[in-house]
Amino acid sequence: MSTISARLQTLTIPGPAGGLEALLVEGQSDARYAALVCHPHPLGGGTMHNKVVYRAAKTMQSLGFPTLRFNFRGTGLSEGQHDEGRGERDDVRAALDWLHHRYALPVLVVGFSFGAHVALRVCCGDADVPRSEARVPGFAALGLPLAAEGRDYSYDFLASCTLPKLFISGGADQYGPQAALVRIVASAAQPASLVIIPDADHFFAGKLEQMQDALREWLVSRFFSGADASAPHTP
Repeated sequence: MSTISARLQTLTIPGPAGGLEALLVEGQSDARYAALVCHPHPLGGGTMHNKVVYRAAKTMQSLGFPTLRFNFRGTGLSEGQHDEGRGERDDVRAALDWLHHRYALPVLVVGFSFGAHVALRVCCGDADVPRSEARVPGFAALGLPLAAEGRDYSYDFLASCTLPKLFISGGADQYGPQAALVRIVASAAQPASLVIIPDADHFFAGKLEQMQDALREWLVSRFFSGADASAPHTP
């Protein structure tokens, strides 16, 4: 019978602008996937300790996945300077490389807000980012931002992204209006699923359990099937 290690490890992984501060929870000994969770905008106070990021990581851990959170460059103890998403895409690649080399497993990626935008570009690919679906079998975007604090985000690249994608947002998300988000997801290549949590704001305040439930349901239905449908669970 497989075992799950919930031991939290603090470590530094190599990044293109210097070391990246990270937290790792070892997963089930026979896990078929690893997981990477990316945090919101650092200039808004986003770090790997953000509540949404923490809850998303707990959901991945509950399924037995080795799970890595890290701070983007210039955040916390991570070296380098904030680069408005350009260098941060390289940070995501570095984290994917580290996880892939450590576990030799495909990596399921979750991003919240800015972390969703940055990591989605890496995993789906665009003009200057090589595609990486071979090692990323699925992506979950939490609170995908469309416009925030004077920053606009474009998702034209989703039209050619055949990576399985889940979008979870709040019905009252101030940075991702529901009608606009529905149009973006409808324009994305399949498979793409959208879950709107009624009355939830961008940070899922008071609705974090609903966010976790939606994420877990998608993961179990897509990545566990048949006899595997009773996915592992830890509190």
